[in-house]
Amino acid sequence: MGKIVISTNVSLDGVVQDPDGAEGFRIGGWFGQFGGKDLEVWAKVSLDEALRTEALLLGRRSDEWFAARWASRTGEWAERLNALPKYVVSATLEDPKWTNTTVLKGEVVDEVTKLKQELDGDIVVYASYQLGRTLIEHDLVDELRLTVFPVVLGAGERLFGETSDMKPMRLVDMRTLGDGLAFVTYQPVRDA
Repeated sequence: MGKIVISTNVSLDGVVQDPDGAEGFRIGGWFGQFGGKDLEVWAKVSLDEALRTEALLLGRRSDEWFAARWASRTGEWAERLNALPKYVVSATLEDPKWTNTTVLKGEVVDEVTKLKQELDGDIVVYASYQLGRTLIEHDLVDELRLTVFPVVLGAGERLFGETSDMKPMRLVDMRTLGDGLAFVTYQPVRDA
């Protein structure tokens, strides 16, 4: 059975919006600004994660963002991401631009539940925050891997939204990446 893993970068106050500044958000670009030299260690951790990943699960906008940035890159990390099977949840996507992409057009919860049953290993969700919130709400997420950047942004789209009930989590790993990034891993507590 597959394991849904949300893996993302967040500010201390949970903001995920516009980490590279390309979206024009007034306080975007925090990833590079507050990652600094620690991004070298972050890249090694991210490559290791990609090498252990079975598939990617993305929303349409995230798929387009990643395809535009990674499809033409070379090197071990790019080759791995480009080769991975990708599953994109979208009712509107007709012509995916990234290689090895399957569009999941049905009801999100049903499609992801079926995907978890069909695949073994980690099915990693990058960015795709609306999708992530849906997966969290319906208890489909098996692990959260968060790289926390040392900044409070005070505004912007956050990883977590409202849920119908509490979602207890258990800390399973915590380490420092470089001098300033925290890498934390949580798993849901299903019978809390």
